Amino acid sequence: MSTPEILYMVVPCYNEEEVLHETAKRLKEKYQSLIEMELISEKSRVVFVNDGSKDKTWQIIQELHAADPAFFSGVNLAHNAGHQNAVLAGLMSVKELCDMAITMDADLQDDINTIDAMVEKYYEGNQVVYGVRSARDTDTFFKKFTAESFYKFMKVMGADVVYNHADFRLMSRRVLAELANFKEVNLFLRGMVPLIGFQSCSVYYERAERFAGESKYPLKKMLAFAINGITSFSTKPLKLITTVGIVMSILSVIAFIWAFIVKIAGHSELGWSSTMCSIWLIGGLQLLGLGIIGEYVGKIYAEVKQRPRYIIADFINDTDADI
Repeated sequence: MSTPEILYMVVPCYNEEEVLHETAKRLKEKYQSLIEMELISEKSRVVFVNDGSKDKTWQIIQELHAADPAFFSGVNLAHNAGHQNAVLAGLMSVKELCDMAITMDADLQDDINTIDAMVEKYYEGNQVVYGVRSARDTDTFFKKFTAESFYKFMKVMGADVVYNHADFRLMSRRVLAELANFKEVNLFLRGMVPLIGFQSCSVYYERAERFAGESKYPLKKMLAFAINGITSFSTKPLKLITTVGIVMSILSVIAFIWAFIVKIAGHSELGWSSTMCSIWLIGGLQLLGLGIIGEYVGKIYAEVKQRPRYIIADFINDTDADI
């Protein structure tokens, strides 16, 4: 290995005042270790992205930067743009300042010690290194079942995602430059990064319990995230509507023939229940089809407006450390 390269850590934060000091402490210790082993440059740093927090998160980020401007930087979004947009905002802010960047959440569930393996894999020639959970022992049965079902369903729907991988990953400067060319408003980075290509690999780790605070992904947000991922990277739901329509048409013809035979045989008294069930079934399928189509139309509506995905209010960074 030649000269150690510059690593920027991008950490999205939303109401993380309870955990931020501990996160900063552990990351600094890890960076010092990596610098001593000459795996990363002394110009490497951590960038916290404040995603419109309502607590003292941004104030803490400013204090960290003031105490150690050569190590801690901060990006302050003008409003809450969502986790994926916050991650992208941080990456796009540092893409020309680093040789490689790692994204991870602030809650300390991702294993910081995995950073060593990620950097080593990068020096082996990998442009993308995915942090993948080796097990889900810390999850409840419901969480584990829904999460694993999500990844399997995404595969069935045709989306190329890494199983049990969230947003803990390393990307090279070259990959970040290509990521900047993706202009869609509906972000789903877990599907976008594999589309870029280049040599990649995975490192495995055990995810810990959240250090402090509350999860920012309750069931409602998880479902919305899953729907966004599916409709952003697959048109199979639209094709499924066509398939269901064909099947229902065939069943309708069969039902018509059956009704005609019953009429000829003199048994024309049909039950009210069967009629109502048919109406509710067809009506439900129609509404479901319209809902799926509406989801795609809504995405088209959001994309054609081309509104900015995020707005950066402040970027505090020690320019002396820039490359």
